[in-house]
Amino acid sequence: MNTFPKIYEKIKQYSTIILHRHTSPDPDALGSQAGLARSLKLKFPDKRILCAGENDEGDLIWINEMDKVTASDYQGALVITTDTANTARIANKLYDQGDFLIKIDHHPDVEPYADLSFVDDKAPAASEIVADFIIAQNLPLTKEVAYPLYAGIVGDTGRFMYPETSTHTFLVVAKLAATGININEIARNISDVTFAQAKLQAEVLEYMKVDASGAAYAILTQDTLTKLGIDFNEASCTVSTPGRIKDIIAWNVFVEKPDKTFRVHYRSKGPVINELAAKHDGGGHALASGANAKDMAEVKQIFAELVQVTKEYRKTHE
Repeated sequence: MNTFPKIYEKIKQYSTIILHRHTSPDPDALGSQAGLARSLKLKFPDKRILCAGENDEGDLIWINEMDKVTASDYQGALVITTDTANTARIANKLYDQGDFLIKIDHHPDVEPYADLSFVDDKAPAASEIVADFIIAQNLPLTKEVAYPLYAGIVGDTGRFMYPETSTHTFLVVAKLAATGININEIARNISDVTFAQAKLQAEVLEYMKVDASGAAYAILTQDTLTKLGIDFNEASCTVSTPGRIKDIIAWNVFVEKPDKTFRVHYRSKGPVINELAAKHDGGGHALASGANAKDMAEVKQIFAELVQVTKEYRKTHE
């Protein structure tokens, strides 16, 4: 927490502040970015505070929409990244054109890329860290600020199911809820899917291949997405679907991109998988990570690695 005052001092020094998050954003990426931006705008109405990133929020547009940011905006600006462990995943590659860079994150600090960092890999969500920062520095915590932060925490804790969820998490969300946000609406926004997405979830189970180890995978092609009228970002609704099957311990969902490469989703009920993701242009949490695969050969390699760690996990846990 000693870093919070240092971050706040830097914020006070700059008239332009640009906030970044990771590509292919989830609720925590958007929530931590938006929550901090909105609080700072209320505290410092004379500062220019912008949210940078490609407009690829998809069905998460209800959390926040990006600002139009140009190269000239970075001159003399403070840049803050949230929920982004490494530079390869930072949305909008102009992030390094500012005057000073701050990193706020909860992933393992595999790439200490900033001038000043606050990284707590025990926190379940970057949004929880941002909420802690806002509360510690007595920044505005209104419904407008609390809404995306609550969404980010709900998203990255799997609705408070994942093991990183702590008593502190519930203390933080209680303060966010106390602002009067509609927590039922947030829960519905996160969990609701379109009819087409529901069909895609069914397709995942249809295509799912399960190894004897308990590792599983499914591949969603562009043809499948096109047939159902679903874009690449909307396909993320399928990531948790295999976890409902008792016999599945760890799994990959491979989503083909328009350029024929693959976005790789890793999820696990026990085996540590973020080290596997790091081998393939990715990373993340011990039980939830993302990566990329350039072709089917790498897809097969990724799943073979997942099978191996799942087998090793079962040897020590059965």
